[in-house]
Amino acid sequence: MAEPALQVDEMVDGRGGLWPQWRAVLGAFSALGEGGLVERSHRLDRAFEEEGVTSLLPKRELARESAHTAGAEEATDPKRDTWRCDPVPLPLPAAEFAALEAGLAQRARLLEAVLQDLYGPATLLSSGLLPPALVHANPGFLRPSCNGPAGQKLQFYAADVVRGPDRTWRVLADRTAAPAGAGYARENRRVLARVVPEVFRPMQVRQLRPFFEVWQDALQRLSPNPANPSIALLTPGVGDAQWFEHMFLSRELSCGLVEGDDLTVRGGRVYLKTLRGLQPIDVLLRRVDGPLIDPLELEVGSMKGVTGLLDAWRSGTVRIVNDPGTGLAEAPALTAFLPQIAKQLLGEELSLAGVPTMWLGQPQAKALLAQDPARWLIRPALDGTEAGRRIAALPPAELALLLRQIDERPGDFAATSWIPPSVAPCASATGLVPRPFVMRLFLVYDGRDWRAMQGGLARVLETDGLIAGRLPRQGLSKDVWVLNEEGADIVGPNVLTAPPLAIRRTSGELPSRVADNLFWLGRYVERLENSARLVRSTLQRVGRGTPLPRDAAELQALSRCMLHVGLIDTDAGPLGGRMLAEAVLASVRDGGLIARQFARVGRLTESARDRLTGDMYTTFTQSLREAHASAQAAGRSLDDLSHAMIGILRFSAAVAGVAAENMVRGGGWLFLDLGRRIERAQAVSAEVASALDLPPNRIEPGLRLVLELCDSAITYRSRYLTVLQPAPVLDLVLADEGNPRALAFQLTAMRKRIEEVAGADDPFTQEAAWFQAQVLSMVHDVLAGQNQAAEAVLLPPRLRALESAVAELSDRIGRRYFTLLPERHALGVGEDDELAGAA
Repeated sequence: MAEPALQVDEMVDGRGGLWPQWRAVLGAFSALGEGGLVERSHRLDRAFEEEGVTSLLPKRELARESAHTAGAEEATDPKRDTWRCDPVPLPLPAAEFAALEAGLAQRARLLEAVLQDLYGPATLLSSGLLPPALVHANPGFLRPSCNGPAGQKLQFYAADVVRGPDRTWRVLADRTAAPAGAGYARENRRVLARVVPEVFRPMQVRQLRPFFEVWQDALQRLSPNPANPSIALLTPGVGDAQWFEHMFLSRELSCGLVEGDDLTVRGGRVYLKTLRGLQPIDVLLRRVDGPLIDPLELEVGSMKGVTGLLDAWRSGTVRIVNDPGTGLAEAPALTAFLPQIAKQLLGEELSLAGVPTMWLGQPQAKALLAQDPARWLIRPALDGTEAGRRIAALPPAELALLLRQIDERPGDFAATSWIPPSVAPCASATGLVPRPFVMRLFLVYDGRDWRAMQGGLARVLETDGLIAGRLPRQGLSKDVWVLNEEGADIVGPNVLTAPPLAIRRTSGELPSRVADNLFWLGRYVERLENSARLVRSTLQRVGRGTPLPRDAAELQALSRCMLHVGLIDTDAGPLGGRMLAEAVLASVRDGGLIARQFARVGRLTESARDRLTGDMYTTFTQSLREAHASAQAAGRSLDDLSHAMIGILRFSAAVAGVAAENMVRGGGWLFLDLGRRIERAQAVSAEVASALDLPPNRIEPGLRLVLELCDSAITYRSRYLTVLQPAPVLDLVLADEGNPRALAFQLTAMRKRIEEVAGADDPFTQEAAWFQAQVLSMVHDVLAGQNQAAEAVLLPPRLRALESAVAELSDRIGRRYFTLLPERHALGVGEDDELAGAA
């Protein structure tokens, strides 16, 4: 880090005293008593984890594309990314913030003028005020945007500012493409007010909520249909580092959260693919990099954009915020030319200076660098998202390589004067410690002027190089407070009139991707539970010592079940008790089936985060983490592994209970429940088929296993005492519509869910009803047979055919509602013939 002697302490006024804004803050924390600060810091960390700011996903998962496929399962990683908030805020006096606000508003006007010129007449290039190499070679310069619609290009702007040794604030970096951090600032304030309310009481702190109201109002006014605007936030998906913020902003701004696959362009308009068809989109708040938003005209092969989006934007049927190509203004080298450009375009001097910067493509800049290289931070000339490298902190070999690269390609680099950032007190285990920080402030254009968020996000720095670059995935931040003056006016957005809304109780506008995620979340929760039941039943028998003949028969049936779902290796052959125990222990280790199922459930929970309330998300994630930690800690202990399976069953019960009591009976709950019912129907069919795959005279162990796996042994005993016969057992686990573990219960629920989506006359609904009739027929055949055992052992082929038919129906549901593809048809074969063949 920089030398402490050169750094300004935010608390100290230069005469050994404290600034007035810090006295009340420190006084409030001193009232917490010994250990109070550390305790509040731990509570803050826990609150962020419960809110989902700390990602549930492993880093390997986050690095992947957000779109998932049903068969892609990855190993899990116990490490999670962490975003933390320091309990000690960063207070700013109103007058000091007003100067920052005015300077950044002027800078936003300047960057807007620069963008208008570079995508228009290009007088800055023709006059020589700006070198063409900083524009034409810039990856943020999108040539298809040169013919974009008229109007404001920059609607949302952020800037990183740093205070140097002279106590002057300077702009370190401009954020003009899709600035991140506003959502985190809002979340910091919300959680801090809940966990440390004592600090707010002696202070008059300006609120952040009015900024988001102004932002929402500005987005609505951009719509071609302001009476009933349709606004969506375009996110790269759950794999993006700022996924939580995207989800949070979509709620704060009351707009839909969509990915590229959710949208399509038809007839020059952008539409959202929903369960009930295509819904037009008027405004897109993009959080996808400009070059990735349209694979047709920009980066070919991008999976995050929408084909034809730029054409719809140019035609004026959709507004994109910020405009594609605004990332051009983030180039660090551009800062060197802004003072002269401000005089040319605005006729003004910059009231808020930037950190002294020079483009090394100019000969005089290289000479200045050579005179005193230690005082410079080297950054890519055109990429403002990359972290800089402080020359004075580089090892000799790395420094030599960097200087050689600068000699060979000087135009690729910009040099920013190294300014030791000021320090602010941060909580630690030993009390308050000074830490350097960079502050990010946010502004939105309300149609007439630039309005600043009355606060911001202060990022505590870990290393010198991270003073510049993109917002990191993890780290420590501080809530920025702007202290209110007595009698200050409360400024909010103008009222936006809208016609009365028609009452509706349907959820047909649910995006297909969301329904897909919830559907597979339901399926994978059931898969995880089914794996836990199989493992627990196996461990109970393995732990009994030398197996009796009945135990051996049950273990063989369990082995068939586990082979079917992939819990044990299909190449393992017949397994003895010890080998079977080793196989199930391997399932919870990295690469094992249960470990992969944990990863998939975690990924899908994150994908559905925007459809879950805070209480629901906390219940899901906390119970999942506890179950996962228990499974990972099992090691080689069968007893610990058995206990871990109980944790999985608790997690599954928590999901079912929360969904039943907290989710509105609409599209989201419908597809979550449909996924659970389809998965459980397939599991029951396969397990009963495996358990009955025995000679008639040895069917009793199979019947006992069926009752255990279907969690129906107590119900059976209450009805029939100790008499065990095939027909009553199969009636309970297959045909009893009142038994929530029975096959008929799943099929009945499937039919009802499908009917709610497709209607009673749809072929899908009729096919589900046909499944119910098949199950009743199976039980009737066993009951009517003279030898029930002989009839029962004939059921496995029919049950496996039913399992396959349910899987095929699931695929067709996905094609219709999730991928929006037409159904497949076999030439010369009717649907009735296919069903009959499956039976």
